[in-house]
Amino acid sequence: MDVDYAVEPFLQQQAAAAPAQLKPYYAQFAELHRKKLWHQLTVAVQRFQAEAGVAPYLLPLYEHFIKDFEKKMNPISLIEFLTQTSHTLNDPVKAHDLLSARADKLRDDAHHKDAYVMASAEAASHDLAAGNLERCKAVIEACRIVLDSLPSVEPRINASFYRVAANYYKAKQAYPQHYHNALLFLSSINLSDLSKSEQHTRAYELTLSALLGEGLYNFGELLQHAVLQALVGTPHEWLYRLLFCFNSGDMDRFNQIAATKEYAGEPALVNQEAFLRQKLCLMTLIESVFKRSKLERGRISFDTIAQEARVPLDDVEHLVMKALSLGLIRGLINQVDQYLSVAWVTPRVLDKSQITSMRDRFAAWETNVHSWVGNLERFEGAKEIFSR
Repeated sequence: MDVDYAVEPFLQQQAAAAPAQLKPYYAQFAELHRKKLWHQLTVAVQRFQAEAGVAPYLLPLYEHFIKDFEKKMNPISLIEFLTQTSHTLNDPVKAHDLLSARADKLRDDAHHKDAYVMASAEAASHDLAAGNLERCKAVIEACRIVLDSLPSVEPRINASFYRVAANYYKAKQAYPQHYHNALLFLSSINLSDLSKSEQHTRAYELTLSALLGEGLYNFGELLQHAVLQALVGTPHEWLYRLLFCFNSGDMDRFNQIAATKEYAGEPALVNQEAFLRQKLCLMTLIESVFKRSKLERGRISFDTIAQEARVPLDDVEHLVMKALSLGLIRGLINQVDQYLSVAWVTPRVLDKSQITSMRDRFAAWETNVHSWVGNLERFEGAKEIFSR
């Protein structure tokens, strides 16, 4: 596009009205634009948009200046500018249209599919704000297909996509999908990029999704993530403790927390308490199996399971069958003698007490091995075998 004769007067006008910290940028914009130094101009725009108090000046800058050379800009940098600009608009429809127009221009550009995904995802976030969930869902599904087809993707593209996907599934109360997409979002950013308030919100929402998500029995990635520390020292610290309570299968601790006013004030949990108790029974069964040696796992009586999982004896078989069907354990049920024989238990993340228990088991195993070796050495000819 040829240089617009109105560009420099516009920049001069904006410089006159702008606060002191922004004025030098406009002169720099004009000079770089005259010299057609597009990369340097893009970098200058990025520094400008990072300044405090810049919000009222973003849309005019785009409409009257950046549009003149937008094809020369890095597509991702342009979308980041438009995303920030869109958040200055009070109307989510206008904010959506600003980004959607850019996505439409990139739709058939085979070289910038990643930029298309980013623009579409950021536009969809405004659909979500406007309550247009169906259009948001359609964009998420289309963008996921494009992402899967790309050989590599920048973290900031993933962050845009997984942020809106997580927020959509949260709005739909699809807890497992929210859990996975929110974790993928967090894996795409530096946690320090989020404010303390947003870190707390993400940790709170993730914890609820982990607890309420059907099919979620391994919280390892969340338990290891630094975002969870955002709950510590806040009124929601009890949720942090509750998550670890589920991970260790601690029914007594759950009953203590469930009796508190904090728990009673969380309707999402109170309304699903029957589901939570069933889930905790399964996780208690996993913990019961996990803490036993291979030999002990060969025969776990129904009485023991009933006692540790806090379920009636008549319900044990159903509980075990549920665990087997979900793939949490593998083994056999002896209905006649009423015991469970476990060959495998799902891997899990351990807390300190569980690590201590495993250490003690290794120590016991080492002692047994030394004992067996000592016994063998006393047999005739054993020394010759061990010396080979």
